[in-house]
Amino acid sequence: MPLLLAALAAMAALAFAAHPSCSPGPDPSGKCQRLVSTHSATCVDLHLRTCADAAYNHTSFPTPLEHRSWEAVESSPEYMLLGVLHFLLEGQCNPDLRLLGCSVLAPRCEGGHTQRPCRHVCEGLREACQPAFDAIDMAWPYFLDCARYFAPEEEGCYDPLEQLRGELDVEEALPSDLPPTFIRFAHHSYAQMVRVLKRTAARCSQVAKMYSIGRSFEGKDLVVIEFSSRPGQHELMEPEVKLIGNIHGNEVAGREMLIYLAQYLCSEYLLGNTRIQRLLNTTRIHLLPSMNPDGYEVAAAEGAGYNGWTSGRQNAQNLDLNRNFPDLTSEYYRLASTRGVRTDHISISQYYWWGKVAPETKAIMKWIQTIPFVLSASLHGGDLVVSYPFDFSKHPHEEKMFSPTPDEKMFKLLARAYADVHPMMMDRSENRCGGNFLKRGSIINGADWYSFTGGMSDFNYLHTNCFEITVELGCVKFPPEEALYGLWQHNKEPLLNFLEMVHRGIKGVVTDKYGKPVKNARILVKGIRHDVTTAPDGDYWRLLPPGSHIVIAQAPGYSKVMKRVTIPLRMKRAGRVDFILQPLGTGPKNFLPGPSRVLPQSQDPQQEPAQLDFEPPRARRQPASGGKPWWWAYLSSLSPYKPRWLLKY
Repeated sequence: MPLLLAALAAMAALAFAAHPSCSPGPDPSGKCQRLVSTHSATCVDLHLRTCADAAYNHTSFPTPLEHRSWEAVESSPEYMLLGVLHFLLEGQCNPDLRLLGCSVLAPRCEGGHTQRPCRHVCEGLREACQPAFDAIDMAWPYFLDCARYFAPEEEGCYDPLEQLRGELDVEEALPSDLPPTFIRFAHHSYAQMVRVLKRTAARCSQVAKMYSIGRSFEGKDLVVIEFSSRPGQHELMEPEVKLIGNIHGNEVAGREMLIYLAQYLCSEYLLGNTRIQRLLNTTRIHLLPSMNPDGYEVAAAEGAGYNGWTSGRQNAQNLDLNRNFPDLTSEYYRLASTRGVRTDHISISQYYWWGKVAPETKAIMKWIQTIPFVLSASLHGGDLVVSYPFDFSKHPHEEKMFSPTPDEKMFKLLARAYADVHPMMMDRSENRCGGNFLKRGSIINGADWYSFTGGMSDFNYLHTNCFEITVELGCVKFPPEEALYGLWQHNKEPLLNFLEMVHRGIKGVVTDKYGKPVKNARILVKGIRHDVTTAPDGDYWRLLPPGSHIVIAQAPGYSKVMKRVTIPLRMKRAGRVDFILQPLGTGPKNFLPGPSRVLPQSQDPQQEPAQLDFEPPRARRQPASGGKPWWWAYLSSLSPYKPRWLLKY
C-alpha cells in the first residue's frame, strides 16, 4: 500500500507538471482542480517589458504557470511567444492577444489578492483570432485556454483589455456655449478622432453608424463612419461610395477633412439641408479618416511645421501602404494584348501572399470585397492635383507615360468633378502649389505623372467594380492648425460634388424570368473593355460618360440581353436599366453576339469572379510527414524549451 500511494503521488505530480493550471492538493475525482478566481498573495511591482502597458501595475508569484521569479517568466517559451506573436500573425489581434497572455503570465494583484481575467473576454478573442492561428498552422496556445485560466463573471473577474478602449470611451464635453453643430478645426489624435466619430454617429443615429474594418499593425481600429438612410445594410440599387484619408501617415489633411465632413453631413442633415438629405437618402457613404493611424502617431510626434517629407509615411512595419497592394496592372497589360480576354476582376496571384502584406492592406482588400463599392477617392498631400488610373506605366521602364484605362473618359469626368470646383486648383497662377498642372486643368493620368506599382486605385479598378481617384490636397503634408479651416472651405464643395458623381450613368437589377436576382451577372458596354458585375441582390451600377452606349447583360446559362442607352451631359440620378435573362435555348435569338473569349487557364468567364484569398499559401499547407511549420525553427531558437504545444500535427 505505501508503494502504491507513492506511485499515485508521483503520477499526480507529473500530471500537475503537465497541466500547470491544476491546483495542488487531493481531488477524489482525480481530475484537475480549477484555479480559484482570487486568492491571497504578496503583490510585487510588474517588471515585464512586454506587459508594460497592462491595465495594472502589480503581480505576484507563483504565477498560474508556476513561474516563481522574473527570470523564470522571461526565459519561458510562453513569454517569448508573446513578444513575437504580432509579427507571426502579421499584426492581427494585436495588442489584444499580448495583453490577454500577460494576464496569465503576470496575474493582476491588488490589495494582497490576485484576480483572474474574464472568460468571456478570452472566448470572444479566440473566436476572432482563431483563423489567424489556423492560417499559419499554429495551435491555440495552451496558456490561453479559456476554461483553465479564466474565470466566469460571477466569480469576480476583470477585463484585461479594458485599457484598450478606456481612453476612447471618455467623452470630451463641448463648452456649454457652443452649439452641437460646432466643428473644431484642429488636428485630432487617434483617441480624439474616435470620440468625434462616436459622438457624430450618436447624434445622427438614424442615418449614421460607426464600425471598424480591422486593426493597424499596432492594434488601432481602422474606424469608419457610414451615412445612409438605413445604416449598416446595403439597400437595393443604392450606390456605395468610400473616401479614404491618411494612407500615408504624415499626409494628414485628408484625415482632418473627413472628420470635418462627417460632422458636417450629420449637422446639415439634422438642420434640414435638402441637398444633404437627398444625398444621404439615396447614397451609402463610408468615410475612413485614417488608414494609417500608426504612421500618423510618428508624424504627429514631430508636429505640424516640423514634420519631414517622409517621417510617418509608412506603417509600423515600415511599409508604404500605397505600394503594398497586388500589382494587377502588369497582369492587365499582359491580358490586354490578347483579343477577347477579360481584363476586369483580375484574381490575385498566390505569389503576392509570400511577400509582406500589411494588416491595413488586408483590411481594405476585405472591405472592398465585402461591400459593392462603385466610387472612391483616396486623399493625399504633397501637391495640388487630382490623378486617376492607371498609376503604373504600360511600359515598365518608363517613369512617366500616359497609361489610360478603358474608362479614360469617365475617370477624367470624375477627376474634373473635384478639380473644377476647387478654388485653388482653378487658380490661374502658375507660381502656386500645383501650378505645373494648371495647363492640364489640375488633373493628370497617374502614370503620366510618375509610375509606381502596388497602388490602391489600380487595385480597386482591376479587382472590383470600384472606380477610385487620388486627390492631392496641398503641398504641405502636415499643415499648421490655423490652415485647416481654409483647407475645409476649399474642399467641402469638391467633396460633395464628387460624392454626387456616383449617380452618373446607369443602375438596375438583373433577374431571371421568375424575378430571381442573378448574382455576378456581367454588365458589358460595347467599346469599353471593362465589365462590372451584379451584387448578391442582382443590382448593379455602371458609371458612364455622356453619349449613346450599347449595354449587354449576360450570365452563365442565360442568353445575352442588349439595350441601347443615352447618357445626358448633366444628370442628378442614374438612369434605371433592368435586364431579364432567359435560360439558354428559350430566349430571343437577335441578341448582339459577343467576341469569342479565349482565356488562360486561370480565368473562365463562366465562373464567378475569384474571391479574395487573404492568407499566404505557406500558411494553409499542412507539413509533410515529420515536417514542421515554417515558424517552428524560429520559435525553437528563442528558448531551450521547445513549444511543442503550438504544433497542430
